[in-house]
Amino acid sequence: MALWGNSDNVTSAGIVTVNYSTRVVDGHGTAFGNAGSIQAGDVIRFGDDPTTGVYFGDAVVASVTSTSQLTIASTAGLSGAAIAGTNFYATQCPSYTVGDVKYSESSSGTTDAYVYGVAKQGVQNANATVYETGAGWVGVTTYNDQHGNLRVKKEILVAMSGITTGNTPIYDADPLS
Repeated sequence: MALWGNSDNVTSAGIVTVNYSTRVVDGHGTAFGNAGSIQAGDVIRFGDDPTTGVYFGDAVVASVTSTSQLTIASTAGLSGAAIAGTNFYATQCPSYTVGDVKYSESSSGTTDAYVYGVAKQGVQNANATVYETGAGWVGVTTYNDQHGNLRVKKEILVAMSGITTGNTPIYDADPLS
């Protein structure tokens, strides 16, 4: 298993349900393990776009049993809320970020932290904005300061060219909109 890949555009069709005690993810209309779909070592993100919808967090895929069932390595990066009949998407972002409490949905606080795959177009779109960054896997933390001003911190976790994006959310001049 690689620590990261170069795709934030992994096929993620269907809906999923998570059993927290067994760490088994059951899918309906999914294609787990098929070429172009989620594989062992990928990160599965539960829920909708974390900036606009209900988001339950991330988990690393430990193994794929069939096209409709997989097992996650841990539930530590999840919110703890029931995940049933939920959208998901997959990414090859750095798997170590799932265990980093900074990017975990189980952590509390008023900040929003998320790992984005940023391709050349995202770099160009964000140029000269508060979201300006380089290409690769980028951790972005947003918060409002004591005066209500938006603050954006970016940390390039893995600098790389050739990354492919397309999943939600796509990093642009304002990925949080």
